[in-house]
Amino acid sequence: MPINYEEIMSLKSENIEISYTDKDSILYGLGVGLGNDPMDMNELKYVYENGQIALPSMATNFQYHSPLLLTVNLNFIMVVHGEQKLAITNPIPVSGEFLADMKVIGCYDKGTSKGAIIDVETTVKLKNDNTEICKLISTTFARGDGGFGGPESPSQNPIQLEGNPDIVHEIKTKPDQALIFRLSGDFNPLHSDPNFAKAAGFPKPILHGLCTYGVACRSIVNSACENDVKKLKSFNCRFSSPVFPGETIVTEMWKSGNIINFQSKVKERDLIVLKNGESEIL
Repeated sequence: MPINYEEIMSLKSENIEISYTDKDSILYGLGVGLGNDPMDMNELKYVYENGQIALPSMATNFQYHSPLLLTVNLNFIMVVHGEQKLAITNPIPVSGEFLADMKVIGCYDKGTSKGAIIDVETTVKLKNDNTEICKLISTTFARGDGGFGGPESPSQNPIQLEGNPDIVHEIKTKPDQALIFRLSGDFNPLHSDPNFAKAAGFPKPILHGLCTYGVACRSIVNSACENDVKKLKSFNCRFSSPVFPGETIVTEMWKSGNIINFQSKVKERDLIVLKNGESEIL
């Protein structure tokens, strides 16, 4: 059954109650490889409760708490995460109780052979006083669900990266990285089951796209924000290729005032895995 445009555009969930503890923040930090060097105090602060802080990209965990698109008749075997945007209003707490509002804000038809694009917006507030923490937009690329007669996707101009990057930062992932990261909420067997991964066309399980996103966020906080998470105000990018656990993610950054444009590639295969990256910093 094709996508019903009016139905999918009406989907929303309001005042979803979400809570997490400092242990959940530590688990996320370990999931994106923080703490590999237990003597590095800049990493330890994410994974040790003495003076603990949260990596801003942990906000993507809020998106796991609503099965909004599961109510739509999509071909989920063909669904991939296309883009992720994060705007940070206030620093992400290491623990707390929150309310989240989620809604579909866009659904675009790329044609029968090219699929559909669906944008879901999540706004997160503190439960006790409605202070906004962040806003996220997750773009789903439903490769098997085009041709439903919806509007065409708006044209996007790719970010032009000129000259050599101003900053280059690399982080090596671990072979068990996906097995740790999945414990934060994404249990898709594509990231843990070798047989499932092979059936999906991969030689072995792949790293979660949001784990790659978190690793790139680490690089920008470390290099462009001088290890100060409060300086990062937004973090947006497009997923272009998967990473295999154990590979090295190299993030290249171009500075223009308070805007950082970036791309990430896998060092071992010289393959771009995140592109069209843009962050605003203070």
